[in-house]
Amino acid sequence: MNLIAPLLPASHVLLDLDATSKKRLFEQVGLLFENSRQIPRARVFDSFFEREKLGSTALGCGVAIPHGRIKALREPVCAFVKTHAPIPFEAPDGQPVRLAFAMLVPEHATEAHLQILSELAQMFSDPVFREALLATDDPKEAHRMITEWSPYAPAQRSAAV
Repeated sequence: MNLIAPLLPASHVLLDLDATSKKRLFEQVGLLFENSRQIPRARVFDSFFEREKLGSTALGCGVAIPHGRIKALREPVCAFVKTHAPIPFEAPDGQPVRLAFAMLVPEHATEAHLQILSELAQMFSDPVFREALLATDDPKEAHRMITEWSPYAPAQRSAAV
């Protein structure tokens, strides 16, 4: 099991999301977190944009990891989104984003936050993994790929996807 598995419920995997901008993506994730975790969507949206002011959370290769901190949050809250069409995200490589892993963490969760971000960066740096996520239209399959990914078995991981 990886660090992400216990944080990503299957209901937080959204595929083919019709978001045409970073703003729309954040609004949709905010709505998801409001409905599932009772976190006000405006707080989610503001938290993501506050972090984006420090620099884009796009990694490149069509991937972004928008994240933010929320006071009074007890544990990280995550969602995976594959957009219908690529959206501009000010990525270092200039590529638009279709794969986004959104995460909110408690205000003081620095070490755990960094470990999760590190694992996500490692996960999404695998081109075979990214292509498999882009190819699937099944939210359950995308959830399985993400939650079963292992940083210790790259050959097994690539074969499984």
